[in-house]
Amino acid sequence: MRDYLVALIVFGTLPFVLTRPHLGVLLWTWLGIMNPHRLGWGFANDLPFAAIAGGVTLLSFMISKEPKRIPWVPTTIFLVLFILWMNVTTVFALVPDPAMLQWAKVMKIQLMILLTMMLMYDRARLHHLAWVIVISLGFYGVKGGIFTLLNGGQYMVLGPEGSFISGNTEISLALTMVLPLMRYLQATSENKWIRRGLVAAMLLTALAIIGSYSRGAFLAGGAMGLFLLLKSRKKGALAAVLVLAVPLMLATMPDKYLGKMSTIETYEQDGSAMGRINAWHFAVNLANHRPVIGGGFDPFTPELFRVYAPNPLDFHAAHSIYFSVLADHGYVGLALFLGIMFSAWRAGNRVIRQSKGRQDLLWAWELASMTQASLVGFAVGGAFLGLAYFDVFYLLVAILVLTEAAVGKILLLEAGVRRPGWRRIGAAALAGVARRSGGGA
Repeated sequence: MRDYLVALIVFGTLPFVLTRPHLGVLLWTWLGIMNPHRLGWGFANDLPFAAIAGGVTLLSFMISKEPKRIPWVPTTIFLVLFILWMNVTTVFALVPDPAMLQWAKVMKIQLMILLTMMLMYDRARLHHLAWVIVISLGFYGVKGGIFTLLNGGQYMVLGPEGSFISGNTEISLALTMVLPLMRYLQATSENKWIRRGLVAAMLLTALAIIGSYSRGAFLAGGAMGLFLLLKSRKKGALAAVLVLAVPLMLATMPDKYLGKMSTIETYEQDGSAMGRINAWHFAVNLANHRPVIGGGFDPFTPELFRVYAPNPLDFHAAHSIYFSVLADHGYVGLALFLGIMFSAWRAGNRVIRQSKGRQDLLWAWELASMTQASLVGFAVGGAFLGLAYFDVFYLLVAILVLTEAAVGKILLLEAGVRRPGWRRIGAAALAGVARRSGGGA
């Protein structure tokens, strides 16, 4: 039954995608993040729904008369350079076959991210994109929170099989990233029942994160929660909820959970932690030997560990977005990856500054602030998880770029400056023009 339902939704939506390509972005986002077909056990489980949605979206994009311009700002420049660099390093990959498989997967994601940047260019579409991300991941947050309550935290929360977030650590990071977007929707929704439903979803998602037994998520959740509190307009109410809810959630967990979290302080005695450190040394040694191009995608193999790892017999995956990119694409690739993160963060700062104190731009202030909180969770949790190519991270980057561009356009219109090719100009430059014209806030 589930298989037929997913197939009906996908194939029933595709005709609308042909005339409205931005709907294809939303459909692809839902399929790529939630993996609803993995919830069935029949014919739909192995159908390439996301690829079909992406292909129809690309066709619709090419025949559509919508504007097809990407906001050329520092973040998109870093992203495009990173995409190009991943193509270069794949040519020189140390393990060609697995590298090509990963390259194909990553390039499909990046193509859709670029389409997202060209199609989701106004407030309404960005709001819809946030809703799709929240629904896609929030489903597992609510489900995982209920599961943790029912079993008293005795079993780990896991993600959908065959996806980026199938493991307990991966799903916990994804849920940490989506929590601030739930807060954005809760803060900007006018319907009180939607607001109350989102509060319940946030509490259950937080419990699911705890129920994942991930130490990386424990640290990431703490950092994200602190930043979310600092950025919230209603700090007192949020602080009260955190003070009351977090201890209650931890009290529902068994002793073995607290025992595992306590090993953060004694990582030298933990085989898993030391294995990760061995893998990080492997990444550094490989990058030092091939500093420009790295090893290409997926160089973490037992054979290469015998060459580059301090302990050649302790084979582990990267378990870090930073060391993963370093090993895959060398120091050049790592610099570009960090450039994406840093420039996206600065884009969020500019939106917050430009929209501060303006009721008409409150949505932009909330969206930029909460997206930054999601990036904090990714940056901290990603230090212990190998999700460098996770599509949600790049969607968050796109949201910040597009929010800045949307605010810049509003400021330009207020200043009486109208240029048909406004998206070709950096959003920061747009804001500068608006301020010089007397239209900035």
